[in-house]
Amino acid sequence: MMAAVIVLAAYCLGSVPFAWLLVRRWGVTDLRQVGSGNLGAANVLRASGISAGVVVALLDIAKGAASVLIAERLSEGAALPAIAGLAAIVGHIYPVWLHFRGGKGVATACGVFSILAPTAALPALALFIGTVWLTKYVSLGSMLASLSLPTIAYATGSPTSIVVTAAAACALIVFRHRSNLVRLRIGTERRFGRRAQEVPAARTR
Repeated sequence: MMAAVIVLAAYCLGSVPFAWLLVRRWGVTDLRQVGSGNLGAANVLRASGISAGVVVALLDIAKGAASVLIAERLSEGAALPAIAGLAAIVGHIYPVWLHFRGGKGVATACGVFSILAPTAALPALALFIGTVWLTKYVSLGSMLASLSLPTIAYATGSPTSIVVTAAAACALIVFRHRSNLVRLRIGTERRFGRRAQEVPAARTR
């Protein structure tokens, strides 16, 4: 019962839509109608600027880290914190408060694995930063970092539960980036730094 409560609490914490709640301070009525329609830090950055994007990214990272820290405090071993971290990522991607339409889970996953597997998270973060720096594609950096994480976690000796969680998180994040993959292939993906414009609701899926 306690394990179920911890996982549910982690999901609810991950579901807190900081991007949607805070972006109104920067003049955007509904982030789902701007740019990609994604409720994540990258879309906030495009819609409202660097300061807004950084604040949302830090909050999303914090909720991922907090979900793992709480589980670690209330349990023993690596399994339950890993499951709680994955629940937080799922909550961010599929938030109950917004009809299960959320972000793509990258910043929340960063927070989760900064606690679960810091020696794997740091190289993955470096890969993300390097890819974005060279290509200006946040989506590409996010996918490459996510794909690298399970392998790095395994190579650095993380417990099996954390490696499996990293693989599951990777699958979710890449799945949520499937439209970005299409845009990358045809050359229409948005580059980092370009401001987003309001778009019709039909394009926010």
